[in-house]
Amino acid sequence: MADVRQQLFRFRSYTPIPFLLAMIVFAQPTVWSFVIGAAVAAAGEGMRLWGVAYAGPLTRVTGSVGAPSLITSGPFAFVRNPLYLGNIVLYAGVGVMTNAFVPWLALGTFAYFALQYAAIVSLEEEFLQREFGSRYDEYRKSVPRFIPRLIPWQAGKAIGQRPDWKGAVRSERRTFQAISLVGLTVLIRWWI
Repeated sequence: MADVRQQLFRFRSYTPIPFLLAMIVFAQPTVWSFVIGAAVAAAGEGMRLWGVAYAGPLTRVTGSVGAPSLITSGPFAFVRNPLYLGNIVLYAGVGVMTNAFVPWLALGTFAYFALQYAAIVSLEEEFLQREFGSRYDEYRKSVPRFIPRLIPWQAGKAIGQRPDWKGAVRSERRTFQAISLVGLTVLIRWWI
């Protein structure tokens, strides 16, 4: 029987779609909900972009869990899963922006993604433990899973781990398009 966590990992790019559609269909934005939500969504995408700049385009892999190296610099020195945390902040921002079924849709979305990401992260952590052993153990003990540290983990200044901002922007192109489409759709719903 297939590991459910592997299926969640494989389809993680598509699981937000039902929540985003519900937020758009039931959108009741106000000026303030749109502005505040857009700022929160931008913060979430900023966190994602920072993470992708360090982790590279492998963050888009949908097959099996894998990693050529243990990334401990940049946002990974503050939190072990900056991309998933960024996603949650991004979805929360869209929820605030649309002002749909407040607070129930946002709470349901948060609960679903907290469970999904916890399952996916457990799978990824098993891989990282097998692949990187004691290096990963030290990192895991020093850097929280989802709640960022206030100061970066000093051992996180790994040699050769530098951000590739150009590659990150290229890799995040679909995410930028999706955010723009959702924002535009919410604006159109607001004007109608």
